[in-house]
Amino acid sequence: MESAIDEKIPTPSPASVMDAMEITAPKTVTVKQVPLPEPAPDEVRIKMEGCGLCASNLPMWEGREWFTYPVEAGKPGHEGWGRIDAVGKDVTGFAKGDRVAAITFNAFAEYDITQASNLIKLPSELDGIPFPGEPLGCAMNIFNRSDIQAGQTVAIIGIGFLGAMLVQLAHQAGAKVIALTRKHSAIELAQQLGADEIIPLDDHWQIIEKVKQLTNGNFCERVIEATGKQWPLDLAAELTAIRGKLIIAGYHQDGLRQVNMQLWNWRGLDVINAHERDPKEYLKGMRNAVEAVQEGRLSPERLFTHIFPAKDLQKAFEIHDQNPEGFMKALITFND
Repeated sequence: MESAIDEKIPTPSPASVMDAMEITAPKTVTVKQVPLPEPAPDEVRIKMEGCGLCASNLPMWEGREWFTYPVEAGKPGHEGWGRIDAVGKDVTGFAKGDRVAAITFNAFAEYDITQASNLIKLPSELDGIPFPGEPLGCAMNIFNRSDIQAGQTVAIIGIGFLGAMLVQLAHQAGAKVIALTRKHSAIELAQQLGADEIIPLDDHWQIIEKVKQLTNGNFCERVIEATGKQWPLDLAAELTAIRGKLIIAGYHQDGLRQVNMQLWNWRGLDVINAHERDPKEYLKGMRNAVEAVQEGRLSPERLFTHIFPAKDLQKAFEIHDQNPEGFMKALITFND
């Protein structure tokens, strides 16, 4: 009889494991081999082509007292796309080889699984083009919630990845677009994307006066706050016209906010929290994003400014955190 010392622990075959990125401690990412996930009857497994980094990923990477480490491998990647490589027995409408964008939650890995109801198919015209469906769908949903019409003046505060997409969409809708940004590199980009006016995001009262002059004292029918910070939220209300709509698109995740309710009341503002939480609405936005890209109303590819192999997820997080001039969006990719 073999002793415990003599027993050999079987080594998993390569086909049964995959590489996944794991946040093992604050600001520390390692590559780990984990079991290949098997889809349940109503799920599919996706061989990931890539995944975007989201601003909402940063707190988990940076470290907060409510997180525990190591984080589950592949988490919190939720902007993935790829091709289906395994299909659960109850799945209909999808097949092995379909290229899809998906709502999954462990997409910082070579493979991820999700219910078939969380997928959209990507048309062949988009083959070879990165397509992080979740943030693109988010932009479409915010745009639709904003109810932007031709002839309106729209101020977009914060020209990062989301703000840049909204500049494109508002311009294509026939609105006059005022873009407000801190970064010098975003000024030229906003102009290229269709912004009619660019205002540096610096002095509060000078900005208000400039927008007042540009709008003959009427301010803007629509103002989209896309920074997730207190001061731009304050500014957004000041720039919104009487009976206008203030759309909160920024991800406010670092504490409580105060608002000037007197101003909101006096101007009779409609204030819209444009963040969706219904998966059906996410998917609807993702389908609309596919259509917008096909029609040329949305051109996100130029906004994917930093692309890293998956093993360099740590570097991608560091760049995202630094947010240097020229940065818009980081993607990681999985190559054969």
